Amino acid sequence: MLFFRLQYTLKTETYIFINYTEATSLRLPVGKIPVDILQHVVFRHLGAKRKEVLLGPKVGVDGAIIEVGNKALITSMDPITGALERIGWLAVNVNANDVATFGVRPTLFASCILLPEKAPKETIETICKQMNTAAKKLEIAIIGGHCETTPGIRHPIVVGNAMGIAEKNRYVTSSSAKPGDALILTKGAGIEGTAILAADKREQLEKQFSAAFLKKAANFYSYISVVEDAMRAFEAGGVTAMHDPTEGGVAGGIHELADASNVGVQVFETKIPIHRETLEICSFFKIDPLQLIGSGGLLIAAKKNCAENILAALKEHEIEASIIGELLKDKEKRVIVKKDGVKKPLVRPLSDHLWKALKQM
Repeated sequence: MLFFRLQYTLKTETYIFINYTEATSLRLPVGKIPVDILQHVVFRHLGAKRKEVLLGPKVGVDGAIIEVGNKALITSMDPITGALERIGWLAVNVNANDVATFGVRPTLFASCILLPEKAPKETIETICKQMNTAAKKLEIAIIGGHCETTPGIRHPIVVGNAMGIAEKNRYVTSSSAKPGDALILTKGAGIEGTAILAADKREQLEKQFSAAFLKKAANFYSYISVVEDAMRAFEAGGVTAMHDPTEGGVAGGIHELADASNVGVQVFETKIPIHRETLEICSFFKIDPLQLIGSGGLLIAAKKNCAENILAALKEHEIEASIIGELLKDKEKRVIVKKDGVKKPLVRPLSDHLWKALKQM
């Protein structure tokens, strides 16, 4: 698989944390709730404390760890809201990815399917077939869920919950990275967003790109699973943390991993793998590939002396990966070294750039 590096300069963007007292009078951005709101609102209302919960809600952590006898249950939940193509398939894969980032193979899946009023029977049949196909490929059992028509929505929404079972202490979390660790990215940036835009915005993109180009871009769906990426890296040894860059893209994912582990980071623009299709589609919509939803890529923090072994293990299974930077002791220092050598603050997305593209006519 060939990669194209980020070769253009983007206008500097600055992320401003929203002060909670100010945010009470502001409308929330599309997509993930800002970190400040999570900390001051969501995380203050978490019900009863249970000793079985080994890891609960935390910034930058996409799953929970529950003690069950002498085992640990890893569980994660995510919705699919911004894609119309393969929505059921994405629900399984995106949630499975979150469990895999713990170094644990996902084995169970449940879903909540919300359909717009007057949706035809074929819609639910398509979604269920897609979930079945994805689950069979990953050897995941679909164990239940809920399905309804919901007033007030225009498109189907699928909320998924994936689970995996691990031996006690035989896992990693996104909060266990250390200063000095190497930061690795598999496959590339903006993979899921590229596939979504190539499918959902095909008519608009056909004005500039060939059918063959768009077919290849839409096929990026085949790269979205990071289950094997995560399992191969974990088995190679030396992995301290993993995180998949979903909403907010690679830039957002890096910040989330750094938030969870309380570290800083320095990444190199020229080291970040980006496919040509991603670059060109992002240029068409005037969006940043580093802020485009990035399921399919996997961020891996690893001990420096183990990083090359991890790359070799991934390559052995035809998974391309690059060392894109390192983690720093100063948690306030989060920079990207541009291709001209100048250090800039690493943009922290307020909202995923997929939404910017989908709004364009």
